[in-house]
Amino acid sequence: MKILGVIPARYASTRFPGKPLVVIDGKTMIQRVYEQAIRCGKLAKVVVATDNEAIFHHVILFGGNALMTGEHHATGTERCHEAVEKLGSAGENYDFIINVQGDEPYIDPAQISQVADCFQYAHTQLATLIKKISSVEELINHNVVKVVVDNQGCAMLFSRSVIPFTRGNDMQTWLSETTYYKHIGIYGYQASVLAKIVALPVSALERAESLEQLRWLEAGYRIQTQITEFESVAIDVPADLLKITNSTGTFHH
Repeated sequence: MKILGVIPARYASTRFPGKPLVVIDGKTMIQRVYEQAIRCGKLAKVVVATDNEAIFHHVILFGGNALMTGEHHATGTERCHEAVEKLGSAGENYDFIINVQGDEPYIDPAQISQVADCFQYAHTQLATLIKKISSVEELINHNVVKVVVDNQGCAMLFSRSVIPFTRGNDMQTWLSETTYYKHIGIYGYQASVLAKIVALPVSALERAESLEQLRWLEAGYRIQTQITEFESVAIDVPADLLKITNSTGTFHH
């Protein structure tokens, strides 16, 4: 089982331009993500897939692997696929690909290993992580994506709304009545499945929720989940840096 780790790194983020190159406690965000990813012994290789030459050269400068990819990609999944195709053209082939989010500078390598472990089962097409929700604030936050799973741990639905709805009880008691899970945005793909899902058209549910994984579910693909206990902090806007600098130090551009 040969697994490739890909870190998509787009420069022109609408909410945080140049985000991969922001410096956190002496190292850029992309370097921190890369160094966490290579600590996962289950990855045969880690590569940054970017559309920006400054990011590309920075990664090479600190000793990492990088590939230039197109500016047209709408999702990290599409960027991962281009990286896989380029490596395949150079004679490097992989059985599975793990999309490591480029905006989680302190992702735990154990989380990457959990996704990799999903592919021990022959039926696994796609994989991701979920975590138990522990506060009402998270539960009602539309930026926290909720997920329900079946008895085999496969995702049934993702939504920004609260799912499931606990009928007949005040929302303040819901967490004691029902177990809720949130989605942790790291994905694993079977190589052959990755090539198929990037060819799918945008689906109705995806368009409504702005969640690409709904496209895959609507097309009939199964997403295996694993429950993680690790909290990962994504940096979507500059203010999010305060979530990590409270415990890790200072940041600057």
